[in-house]
Amino acid sequence: MTLAGQRVQPDRYTIIPRTITFLLRGSDVLLLRISETRGAWAGKLNGVGGHIERGETPAGAAIREIREETGLRPTSLKLCGIVMIDAGGIPGIGLYVFVGLAPDGSARPGPEGTLEWRPYTELEDLELVSDLPALLPRAIESYKGSAPFTALTSFDENGNPELTFDP
Repeated sequence: MTLAGQRVQPDRYTIIPRTITFLLRGSDVLLLRISETRGAWAGKLNGVGGHIERGETPAGAAIREIREETGLRPTSLKLCGIVMIDAGGIPGIGLYVFVGLAPDGSARPGPEGTLEWRPYTELEDLELVSDLPALLPRAIESYKGSAPFTALTSFDENGNPELTFDP
């Protein structure tokens, strides 16, 4: 496969690649309470993740982000899904969703926010980033043996995400 064969066309849809990871320990999931200085999601809980840098693989970026944001070295990291996020123009976002096991030891917070272990079966009363209630159960289901999922996120007129999962 040559570069010329890639047919890069700037007028076609492009994406910014990102990762999100959910680390499990028993029936708990490690979530990041986003720092109050971090914009629209400030104070909400999310997975650990960030941008994939040039030259990184999605799994390599996920591991780097986990180390930067928690100090942990995950085990059994598995790609559980890919979500295309239509942000309403060019570029969009390609989100690689991972789940892994957290090793024993304490996670240390970083500048992104504080870390909280929460039972993943009891998320309904938490202040979550709005797509997490749909995304997290699918990711854990895939980690436990289901096939990886693919999905599309679009946004309604109020800016709320609408996830559509492929069957």
